[in-house]
Amino acid sequence: MDFGSIFGNTAAYLFSPVTIAYALAATGLAVHFGYAGLLNFGMAAFMAVGGYGYAISVLSFGLPWWLGMLIGLACGALFALVLGIPTLRLRADYLAIATIAAAEIVRLLFLTEVFKKWTNSAGGLSGYSTGFRDINPFPPGTYGFGPWTYNENDLWNRVFGLIMLALAVFLVWALMRSPWGRVLKGIREDEDAVRSLGKNVFAYKMQALVVGGIIGALGGIVFVLPSAVVPGSYSTSLTFFLWTILLLGGAATVFGPTLGAVVFWVVFAFLGNLIPQLAAAGFLPMTNVQAETVRFVLVGVVLMLIVIFRPQGILGDKREMTFVK
Repeated sequence: MDFGSIFGNTAAYLFSPVTIAYALAATGLAVHFGYAGLLNFGMAAFMAVGGYGYAISVLSFGLPWWLGMLIGLACGALFALVLGIPTLRLRADYLAIATIAAAEIVRLLFLTEVFKKWTNSAGGLSGYSTGFRDINPFPPGTYGFGPWTYNENDLWNRVFGLIMLALAVFLVWALMRSPWGRVLKGIREDEDAVRSLGKNVFAYKMQALVVGGIIGALGGIVFVLPSAVVPGSYSTSLTFFLWTILLLGGAATVFGPTLGAVVFWVVFAFLGNLIPQLAAAGFLPMTNVQAETVRFVLVGVVLMLIVIFRPQGILGDKREMTFVK
């Protein structure tokens, strides 16, 4: 067994664009669920509209990269409005069903041949990062050491993603310390009590859905910057990975989603490298293909254990978790 490659491939996920993108999307999900109490199972759709909005703006309309990103964020806000108007008055369980169905509808729309001119259907989109890479402040060369060795474009993707993540975390921190954030937490605890004080609960929920949706769309943009937009990336497994990350780090916390993303992807990558090698070496009675699927089973088991034994997550406070009351 090659433990050097196992630990090297695992360590690479500490600063992976995938880890950063999931941390951003989980931060948006924290606004939805952790602070507003909205049981949203459709965050994959927000990531998809953000990534596709950016890519289509650049490829189909020839817009500059920064304007494409703004359009991607606007798509996230617009999708939140379209999703929220008919669903935010639903109970939590019905809201979960509606949002996961909406996410599948969005994914299938990007797959359909009707919009192939803009989405390229199942083939996805690529070749939209030229403008973004043209503003790369790092000269050509190799940076870092060991498993954290990057060329100038890889480093720029990571630095830009970390800057966006820092801005998103700061925004959530500032909002939740404001009067708006305190009202949002009150709605999470008892929306009838907040409504009796004259607050428009629906408007606050909608605002939270939009804010979290924009952050989720930003995560979708960071997710596709290094390579391509592929509709297969936005399956339901993405949503459940985000929920595992959120619950692992702490749903009602500012830094919990970031910590959860790092822990999740490091462990996920470790198992993805370790289990197939154990199977190949004869220590596990399974094929390499079967070994690859075992880690998905383990993710499901971990999610159940988190909900049962530590629903508040690593950084969370159990008193703030509405679903354990």
